[in-house]
Amino acid sequence: MSTPAIDPSKLDKLGEVAIKVGLQLAEGQDLIITAPMVSAPLVRRITEHAYKAGAGLVTTIYSDEEATLARYKYANDKSFDRAAGWLYAGMAEAFKNNAARLAISGDNPMMLSGQDPDKVSRANRANSAAYRPALELITGFDINWNIVSYPTPAWAKLVFPSDAEEIAVAKLADAIFKASRVDQDDPIAAWKAHNANLKARWTWLNGKKFSALKYTGPGTDLTIGLADGHRWKGGASEAKNGVTCNPNIPTEEVFTTPHRLHVEGTVAATKPLSHNGSLIENIQARFEGGVLVELKATKGQDVFNKVLDTDEGARRLGEVALVPHSSPISASGILFYNTLYDENASCHIAMGQCYADCFEGGKQLTQDQIFAQGGNKSLIHIDWMIGSDKIDIDGVHADGTVEPVMRKGEWAF
Repeated sequence: MSTPAIDPSKLDKLGEVAIKVGLQLAEGQDLIITAPMVSAPLVRRITEHAYKAGAGLVTTIYSDEEATLARYKYANDKSFDRAAGWLYAGMAEAFKNNAARLAISGDNPMMLSGQDPDKVSRANRANSAAYRPALELITGFDINWNIVSYPTPAWAKLVFPSDAEEIAVAKLADAIFKASRVDQDDPIAAWKAHNANLKARWTWLNGKKFSALKYTGPGTDLTIGLADGHRWKGGASEAKNGVTCNPNIPTEEVFTTPHRLHVEGTVAATKPLSHNGSLIENIQARFEGGVLVELKATKGQDVFNKVLDTDEGARRLGEVALVPHSSPISASGILFYNTLYDENASCHIAMGQCYADCFEGGKQLTQDQIFAQGGNKSLIHIDWMIGSDKIDIDGVHADGTVEPVMRKGEWAF
């Protein structure tokens, strides 16, 4: 049931933004939604706006926290090495037929915190392998896709633990609406202006054609080489199917593909990483030859190392993203325990799979060509935050000269 803590008019605006800005759903295009059951009020708003926009068929696949936990309590041990491949094969088939993809995030970030980490790791590995055919069509930007969020009670209580549930939900709802720009009179116009600002940033970066980025700050002395023919992106982008969409709502980042072989030095996380029910805190990492060779964390170290053992590419970088420290999500002072939000409060890097579209002519490149230019392959893609108001970033040209990109966490150009 919908709770009065969530403003129904703003929820409706979020549904409209998801369709008109996030997806820019095309006439007759099918839509696949995945969502927690408790987010049904938002699913209904999105579905209504989808059909008003001329959607073909809208199909929603719901998840349920209690059903998920029942698996960990009662399922046969062998089941944790399996995944519903038939479901993901069907999703991949739909995407090949140009269905759009929308995910609603809002699951309890700590849902699996009390479960056997080995079972969690095995289930994630099986799920990642089964999902890969569908995921490659998303990371390859074959279709228009989008993620938005719903303030579920379990998530809200984690973010605002000292508040009663209804107050916590109201606070999280307001934070989501503000970050998603639906608290404004004309959210669609606000997104148009924001996309123009992000475009100005990535246009400047693309013009520079830096060969690397150099990060310096407390616990950080890191050089990240950039992939050959890399391209910066951010905000609205055109998918291979010709539809321009905003994959992430909210978004404050501009991002590109690092070279998987050319990352050297040390880096310290500036925010905790919430991953599959575990909180990983105070990450310190050392890279050699592009590989994360040493990882320390005051909490969750073993969990993160297990994830990084997924495959050879899991210990290499697949994304580098720049976010000013003054971004609205950073300014809120809220730790969301949700990567969609926390990554937009801080510069970040991602372990694992790269985005194929972050290359010049990326829409025409094969997987092998992307790999040859330095792009990374992996079953995982995990962002963690390394930016703050104490971090300086320089762009390094091929001849070794440097140019300021960020100073004390803010754009220097």
